[in-house]
Amino acid sequence: MRISLRRRLHRRAARLVISLVLTTAFCAMATETVAAKESDTNPPELKLSLRDAIQAAIDNNVNVRLLKERIAAAQAQANTSLGALLPNVSGYVSGRNQTVNLGAFGLPPDRLSGLGLRRSVTDPFEVYDARATLVQNIFSLSLIQRWRAAKSGIDVANLEAEVTKRDVMATVGLLYIEALRADEAVKARQADIELAQQLVKLAKDRRAAGVATGLDVTREEVQLENDRQRVLVAQNEQESARLNLIRTLGIDFEVRLVLTDELRFIPPEPLRTEEALTVAREQRLELRAQEQRQRLAVISLSSVTSERIPSLSLAGDYGWIGLKPEDALATRSIGLNFSIPIFDGGQRESRISESRSRVRQESIRMKDVSDQVTLEVRNALLTLESSTQQVAVAEKGMELALKELTFARDRFTAGLTTNIEVTNAQTSVARARDNQIEALFRFNASRINLARAKGEIEKLF
Repeated sequence: MRISLRRRLHRRAARLVISLVLTTAFCAMATETVAAKESDTNPPELKLSLRDAIQAAIDNNVNVRLLKERIAAAQAQANTSLGALLPNVSGYVSGRNQTVNLGAFGLPPDRLSGLGLRRSVTDPFEVYDARATLVQNIFSLSLIQRWRAAKSGIDVANLEAEVTKRDVMATVGLLYIEALRADEAVKARQADIELAQQLVKLAKDRRAAGVATGLDVTREEVQLENDRQRVLVAQNEQESARLNLIRTLGIDFEVRLVLTDELRFIPPEPLRTEEALTVAREQRLELRAQEQRQRLAVISLSSVTSERIPSLSLAGDYGWIGLKPEDALATRSIGLNFSIPIFDGGQRESRISESRSRVRQESIRMKDVSDQVTLEVRNALLTLESSTQQVAVAEKGMELALKELTFARDRFTAGLTTNIEVTNAQTSVARARDNQIEALFRFNASRINLARAKGEIEKLF
């Protein structure tokens, strides 16, 4: 009996231990699952100011990184062109076993017999040769001009990279401002909902007091549902604006962006058109880049034209040759090559005509780039002036809309009218909020566009 009792106790203890182990494992798995869900539902947060966004775009943007690679490629091309002007040294070692048909070298069979040879094909023999060769261009104007053109290509690549960097800065600035506008739109729609809820409560209170009707309550409830619909649309636009900003920044899409700056109005300094155009002509890198492209086209034309001029080069070799490695003797050769181009089937003249056409094309583009800069400056100034006035008008409109809402609410509370005036005033307030947000957005966007048009985007941030 004691033995069976002990066995039962041992079995119960074992079951209890197993139960505790399973429970512990299940709790651990549940904890890990909850933590994983929390990590999924709570992505990492990134607080980002406009300045930080600009810096992140410069470091991570795809276009900026591609332009850096173009600079490296242009540098490599310049090094290749320089290598054609420097000494080219090579070497080789060969060992071969061969036979020679002496008849192929103009020795007839009758002469071979006089030399004691029975046939024109020699017996097998070995030749060992170890040799170094040198080629040095002494004078080639075409190669010199080609090297100069490659160096000018580096300058063009550097300027294009700077232009792209400034464009990325302006683009990120505009996307950041758009994201701020989307945030403000969500706040405005939430304010509309709060106002609608207050007016629904007011309508219900007035109906309970016997002053308003069920239609007044229903009208306000419809307005509340409309505002809830609009806040959903605003939230969708808010997330879309953030995704566009993240894509331009080149960061992980799983990051939750928190924008630390706000839409605000900064009174602009007065600026005349001629002053802005003067600054733009001095600061816009597009103009300098186009000037370098013109210079590159001219040098390339000179390089092709210089192919008509004779060139001089030095060629030589030094090494050991013999039938056996230990019997090899030193030999050398050295000489000058004077090359005179005479006729190549018209290929050179065709390349010259093509290069001249590129020079004319770059001149045409120079005029177009200059006109584009002028257009961008003038448009930016007009937009800035207009948006500045819009901000003032929007603020006045918001003030009047709130006053209208106060009057309409007071009249409805006093039972002097239905809430039609209230809903109309409510719509006016929502429209005034939108106008104010849009005016601030246009003003800040016009500041960015003007800074970019003047070539001073770095000074703005």
